[in-house]
Amino acid sequence: MAQSGQFTGAPTQVTAVAARMRELDARWPQTDGVAVFNRVYLRVTEEIADRLAADEFPDVMAAQTLDVRFAERYLDVVERATEGGRPPACWRPLFQYRGHRDVRPLQFALSGINAHIGHDLALAVVDTCRSLDCEPRMIEDEFDQVGEVLVALEERIREELMPGPDLLQVADPLTHLLGSWSLERARDAAWSAARVLWGLRELPDLAEEFTQRMDTGVGLVGRCLLTPWR
Repeated sequence: MAQSGQFTGAPTQVTAVAARMRELDARWPQTDGVAVFNRVYLRVTEEIADRLAADEFPDVMAAQTLDVRFAERYLDVVERATEGGRPPACWRPLFQYRGHRDVRPLQFALSGINAHIGHDLALAVVDTCRSLDCEPRMIEDEFDQVGEVLVALEERIREELMPGPDLLQVADPLTHLLGSWSLERARDAAWSAARVLWGLRELPDLAEEFTQRMDTGVGLVGRCLLTPWR
């Protein structure tokens, strides 16, 4: 595996992913629920590209591979939905409610983050380990650093998209609901799930069953996060 400073083209694939997200942003209305998540994810991707360019990851190749495999899972879902296919259960609530007028932008953002972290991240770790022929523990530092970017941006997203004080007084249950979900806990669960899936790699039937149940469970959380409030 390439070490820090030895992979000078690192940001290239990540910036290409960001370009695809910008194309989606230009295509969708600003109020579209998937567009809200896409703008959030674009900021995360740009931040990671900047850190890759600054050589801030201990293993640049591993960090880039993880970020790209992770993003590709979201972009594949968008492509499938655009072509009329059915998204995975974890993503289905966001695509079904994307135009609902009584769902707040922060709900859309957190539902997308929930789907991507709760389901896609574990699978992206396994994809990365297969691509680099390594064990999950060998990319744990990169996983943690990518997670730190996500957690830092989540705080800014909540500040920017949280309803104002007047609405908070009226819709206190909304505040309680959104405050009950934690990206940090979701990230920890994703790492545990990735280790389980890696351990099941020689047992494809069990791995598929585990993945399906994870998908369904994350989808239920996503649907709760999108509860309309009016």
